Formats: sequence, C-alpha cells, structure tokens
Amino acid sequence: MRSLPMPLALTARLLPVAVLASAGWALSSGPFAATTTAERKPTQKATDSASAPAASAATKTYAASPEPCDGVTKKTVESLVPGAKTAGQEIASTDKSVRRTCSWNALKGFDYRWLDVSYEIKETDEAAQKSYEDRIADKSGGGAVPGLGDSAYSVVNLTTEDKQPTREGVVIARASNALVTITYNGSDFETKKAPGTDEINKGAIKAAKEAVAALEGGQKG
Repeated sequence: MRSLPMPLALTARLLPVAVLASAGWALSSGPFAATTTAERKPTQKATDSASAPAASAATKTYAASPEPCDGVTKKTVESLVPGAKTAGQEIASTDKSVRRTCSWNALKGFDYRWLDVSYEIKETDEAAQKSYEDRIADKSGGGAVPGLGDSAYSVVNLTTEDKQPTREGVVIARASNALVTITYNGSDFETKKAPGTDEINKGAIKAAKEAVAALEGGQKG
C-alpha cells in the first residue's frame, strides 16, 4: 500500500482523549429528604426521620456506574474497532460514582474507528428523563430505538474536516436513573470516504444494547 501523509483531521483525533473529561458534568443534588408533619408525636417523628433516607434511596435504582470498559464485549470491540486494544482506556472523571467513560480507537491501515461508552447516574428517574430529553433535543434527525432501556434515541451525522468526511453515530439510552451514551465514528483516510450510515448506526446500537445490559446486570442501589 502506498504511503500517504497523515491528515490533520486524523492527527487531531489521535490527541489524548483525557480532555473530554475536562468539560465537566453537572452533578445532581443529594436525595430528597422526606418531611414529617409538626402535629406528630416526637417518637413518631424520630421514626419517620430514620426511614426517610431509606425511602429516598429506594427510588434510586442504580447507585453507581458500572465499569465502563466492561460495558461491551471484547468480540464487539474487535468488530467495531479493528486493531484496538480490547481493554479500552477509561477517561479521567471527577466523580466515578456519577459518570464514567471508556474509549477505544484504532487506525488499521488507513481505516479509522472510535468508540466511546459512557454511563451517567442521576439521583432520580425523573432527573435522568429530563437530561435524556434535553440531550436528544440537540440531536435532530434521528429516531427512537425500541426495546432499549426505558427510552433510547439514535442519530447519525456526517461531518467533513480538511476534505475528510467522518460519519458518527450517537445512541442515548435511559434506564431508570441512569443514562448510557454511545459514540461511534469512522473514516477511511485512503479513499477519502466515510463508512456507510447503516454500518455506523448498527454498530452504535449494538454497543448500546450491550452497555445497557451490563448496567442492568450489575450492582443496583
């Protein structure tokens, strides 16, 4: 195969991914405290106070994010990101109990692929649903993914930088109080083309199904 200069777009994509973690994520406030009426007897108020945290915690299905690099199987990594180290690289996070992300990327010949699996834990189902709705509102042109979590959305877009097209698929899924986000993209730097929409969309959905299954099969709060 003839030798080609490395495009600027590829160089930018191969920079350390730790910068993704610096964007910061808004953390939810603590569990809502149950209130008691002033007319109750002191002993009853004490009992109600003691039970309030337990009642609040019961609504939080997932207490922490699972290991993100275990969110998809090695077989799936090998299929979606040929040449990548199957162990993945976890991105630094300020609070791993709230948000964790694992990334895989590789350049095989001139064919490039990138996969991110991200988990984010909210305090309540309602908070997760609001965040889900806000995020899909910014990603028009996609559609629902039936049977994935409580609700899921998939979208694929094509971008071009330095005359090099990249096709990227994003799947956002909500399962109770957790959000799962998959980002999967690719480029072919020899043909100056991008993978097909169907390939990227199916790959992102496959990873999302495995990531949600890993969440649901893991430890719950």
